[in-house]
Amino acid sequence: MTGTTLTARRAPARSGTAGDPANRARARRTRLLHWIAVHSVAVAAALFFLLPFVFVFLTSLMSDDQAMSGELWPHTWHWSNYVTVVETPGFLDWWKNSLLYAGLGTLLTVCSAVPVAYALASFRFRGRRTAMILVISTMMLPPQVIVIPMYLVWAQQLHLAGSLWPLIIPMAFGDAYSVFLLRQFLLTIPQEYLESAKVDGCGSLRTLLRIVVPMARPGIAAISLFQFFYCWNDYFGPQVYAAQNPAAWTLSYGLESFKSAHSVNWNLTMAATLLVMAPVVIVFFFAQKAFVEGVTLTGVKG
Repeated sequence: MTGTTLTARRAPARSGTAGDPANRARARRTRLLHWIAVHSVAVAAALFFLLPFVFVFLTSLMSDDQAMSGELWPHTWHWSNYVTVVETPGFLDWWKNSLLYAGLGTLLTVCSAVPVAYALASFRFRGRRTAMILVISTMMLPPQVIVIPMYLVWAQQLHLAGSLWPLIIPMAFGDAYSVFLLRQFLLTIPQEYLESAKVDGCGSLRTLLRIVVPMARPGIAAISLFQFFYCWNDYFGPQVYAAQNPAAWTLSYGLESFKSAHSVNWNLTMAATLLVMAPVVIVFFFAQKAFVEGVTLTGVKG
């Protein structure tokens, strides 16, 4: 009975302490300070990455005399700089070529990588491990090593030099990095789903289209974004195969020519740079959720 009495006497004391206004205020201050500390770091990191874009944007709206003068805010907003860039001869053609290269290249890469990754992840056959080692080995081979023999084949044998087709056509035969990344993602799909589809009478192709592809959308989105960014920003490929034909230049290669022609017009150069970066930023902004999910789940199982 003595223990029960002591417990009964202590209980109100603890309740009163927990309900003390001073303790509640202290807890609120602690949570507020924690929120400020966490978000201050996030805001500082965001500003670190955002300020260069702000600088480029403000410079693109300055006059020729004010650009790169040390002043950070435009005296007058020259939106006509973007019109001047777009009306530059060849700029719209560079846009079309970049969209063709990035769009068609991404489509061909996905269509070729999905069945290969599915076979390496789900099928059991002799030489499966060797095939995977070969895929990984090709990722370690720099493209500069084979550029000369490949150029001779495309230019002298197939007569496709001066166009983007030597860069687009090989993507129809797979990309090692995309195959590896998607294969790692497909390994996370439970085999029970595939076995159930086979029990229901689905063949390998139907299982791939009806079961695997819908479940692998995050992984497919990830390799699509990687390939789109690579093609859109590719400078080396167009320089090798399309340098002699300005009508086949892409934005990444044409921007170098634009910068040389407007070396003293930094406002126009910054405006052109923003127009080149805009599609990549917009695509990533709308697809970042699927991209992050695909990259996060990839590699969980090896």
